[in-house]
Amino acid sequence: MASVWGAPTLAATTPTPAVKGTIDTRQRFKPINPYLYGGFLEHGANIINHTMWAEMLHDRKFFYGVLSAEEPRPDPKDFRASMAYIHKWTAVGPMDSLSLDKADAYVGEHSPAIGLSPTEPRGITQGHIALVNDKAYTGRIVLKAARPTTVTLTLAEGRGREQTVKVQATSAWSTIPFTFTATGDTMDARLSITATGSGTLLIGAVSLMPADNIKGFRADTIALMKEMDCKILRMPGGNFISGPYDWKNTIGDPDKRPPVFDPVWKALQPNDAGLDELLQMCELIRCEPYWCVNTGFGEARSGAEIVEYVNGAANTFWGAKRAANGHVQPYKVKYWNIGNEMYGHWQFGHMAREQYVIKHNQFADAMRKVDPSIYIVAPGGFVDEMTTGQGIFVAGQPEVKVGSDRDWAYGMLKFSKGKFDALATHAYPPENKRFDLQSGKLFDVKQTLTEWARQPAQRVATMVDAWEEYKKRFPELNDGKVKVFFDEWAFSFRDSYKGTLAIALAFHEFFKHTDFIDMAGYTMATAWLNVSPTGSVISTKGRVFQLYNRHFGSIPVAVGGNSPQPAPAYPVGGDQPKVNTGSATYPLDVMAALTKDEKVLTVAVVNPTEAVQNLELALDGFNSGAKGRTFALVGKSLDSTNAVDAPPEVVIQEDSFDARTRRFEVTPASIRIFHFPRSA
Repeated sequence: MASVWGAPTLAATTPTPAVKGTIDTRQRFKPINPYLYGGFLEHGANIINHTMWAEMLHDRKFFYGVLSAEEPRPDPKDFRASMAYIHKWTAVGPMDSLSLDKADAYVGEHSPAIGLSPTEPRGITQGHIALVNDKAYTGRIVLKAARPTTVTLTLAEGRGREQTVKVQATSAWSTIPFTFTATGDTMDARLSITATGSGTLLIGAVSLMPADNIKGFRADTIALMKEMDCKILRMPGGNFISGPYDWKNTIGDPDKRPPVFDPVWKALQPNDAGLDELLQMCELIRCEPYWCVNTGFGEARSGAEIVEYVNGAANTFWGAKRAANGHVQPYKVKYWNIGNEMYGHWQFGHMAREQYVIKHNQFADAMRKVDPSIYIVAPGGFVDEMTTGQGIFVAGQPEVKVGSDRDWAYGMLKFSKGKFDALATHAYPPENKRFDLQSGKLFDVKQTLTEWARQPAQRVATMVDAWEEYKKRFPELNDGKVKVFFDEWAFSFRDSYKGTLAIALAFHEFFKHTDFIDMAGYTMATAWLNVSPTGSVISTKGRVFQLYNRHFGSIPVAVGGNSPQPAPAYPVGGDQPKVNTGSATYPLDVMAALTKDEKVLTVAVVNPTEAVQNLELALDGFNSGAKGRTFALVGKSLDSTNAVDAPPEVVIQEDSFDARTRRFEVTPASIRIFHFPRSA
């Protein structure tokens, strides 16, 4: 095995028979929509708050009040609890000096009230704050006191390093700014807010951010997301938006936005990275926003109002509120997702299909009345997803048939025709498992690397099989106007070189169906980054997105070969498509596309095996120049990753090759894109 995985080498001769592939540039398909390189971003617990958002303090509006002692971290094996864990405020001084004032709460249900003492400092404190030496930090605190009170903000950095800022609390709520500059690197600084005297001190909210934040977002992660060149970003959910989420609680003064408990992720949401902030983040990273509205506990009026807030002129009711919040010009958001996985029994607000289609139509009509130009995406629930995701499970009938009462997409097509432009579908195939069509349960399987890496592509193909059946029942789909948005998909949530093989094969399957698959949103977009409290880096997954986004062409062309993919080993249906995915170059997968100007033929070759493979290519309809370029994803092992504050283990390697050569020795577990220039 090669010492470095991923970089195929040219070979003048090959001792073993080569797989033969033929690329015919005369047979072309609809161009690849760059939205296939999109992402999905959900608040889900701390996904946004602790990666993109710059706030360093947890529970800054005191949803949980003040505790006597810090809570222990949950067991890391408890994924959801670990995701939701935050540091909470604890008391300085006796607990009986603290209460929660509900009568004069600044935001939310209550504000901490501290009974002061003339002889000892009393207040609150929070630890585990990460600082970078010489970095400036800006904050603000909202205070009120029965009588004028000097309040001390103390930043303890450890090893005796401590700095203080004095601020004044008066009889009216007031917001007071403060600044610190770190004197060393630490992951365990502590901020304390204390006072001495008499009477009561109330704290409404407190914030601390790096001074270089950009509109509340971390400068480092914003820069990396901009580098990722994300084409479209679906947000803010996801399951998060179907419950008690109310977009109106996410606009205006961030200190006055009430924190809410998200029952889906069982996590606190401060509502700081709200509607305006997320749309402005898209402006910062030059990305098309794709907004999802709440059709769970939400209602059509709210859908119309959010469209007016986002897209309405400044003289409309909600447009005026947007202008007052600092964004006079409309955001002009085109893409709107009406509802998340509303077909799923887990979804807040889930209802019978026959009822939901009416609700969807109400939303679509109300939203388009405000802005007729919007592009609407509806929750699809294709039969493959309804079966393997058990959207509406019935004992003894695990497989959902096309056109049945449990086929959600069929119902949307039948009862909501004209009320959407695209149907959404989601896929999260589990590793090393298959779906049993008889029992409706997953069972363990031992897979080769090829079988493992193929799983996401297989789920794309099962959706394609369903779409072909829908076209038979709804012939109007053949005109190509209704699209599919694969707006949530992921596989293997670890960041490893191994996982990039699965992403690349999924890309190839998307590219084969550009006639109707128009968008894909990877879960989560933050998976393109690896992030610590003080640093970030493009992840291994991010690099494979960059490889294709930057270096693969846009006009797919036909690929043939002499080695077809093996026949399915499992019954067709559920997670098994009618035909296994991949080009007729087994075990390699080859995908080809011309660049937009047709001057370069790009050929992506994925070897999802642990052995060297030999490939011989023939180019029909394309005369290549002599010198080509190659772009390979290279890592030292299948477990290679890119970690913060460490040399990257997975990189994109550029090289040149003789483009007249047609025989290649393809190293194990490799992804490489060849650029054949058109001859002059």
